[in-house]
Amino acid sequence: MSEDTFLNDHFLIAMPAMGDPNFHHSVTYICEHNEQGALGITINRPMNLNLGDIFDQLNLERSSDVSETAPILLGGPVQPDRGFVLHNPRGQWDSSMETGDKIQVTTSQDVLQAMARGEGPHQAIVALGYAGWTAGQLEQEVVENAWLTVPSSYEIIFETPYDKRWESAAALLGVDVKSISNYAGHA
Repeated sequence: MSEDTFLNDHFLIAMPAMGDPNFHHSVTYICEHNEQGALGITINRPMNLNLGDIFDQLNLERSSDVSETAPILLGGPVQPDRGFVLHNPRGQWDSSMETGDKIQVTTSQDVLQAMARGEGPHQAIVALGYAGWTAGQLEQEVVENAWLTVPSSYEIIFETPYDKRWESAAALLGVDVKSISNYAGHA
């Protein structure tokens, strides 16, 4: 594959027939895709945890004006105890990677400490776990019609309600994903 065919800063939109319950009706933001494989964060699976719970678990003191109600997302089935913060590129954090023009992913606790103080990124979502693919695996799944792919949308990641992200991401392609057949074929 060439750099132009990698899916960095793209959405993977699960096709309706996706059999893996980890990805049924999911939208996964691809943070990194290269010859070694891919890493993504599912952006539409809220958990029964919120930001305040994470602050408590990390014993972080917080500013009184910080909202703690944002849900934590299940980012994927791999390492569900590992945290990821997708955010707008504001600030310098110990372990950040630019994933697109407007988005970074950070895995170090300093971003959460800043968020607790009210000094973090303006837009952020916190996820536990990630989705991972080995070399060639994601490409094969795309060929097998498991996923639709489309360049990502900042608005879908940070502003669209979680339960609307699957349909909204597909709409970027002009597709009503709910009307797609559960069966696929190749001409």
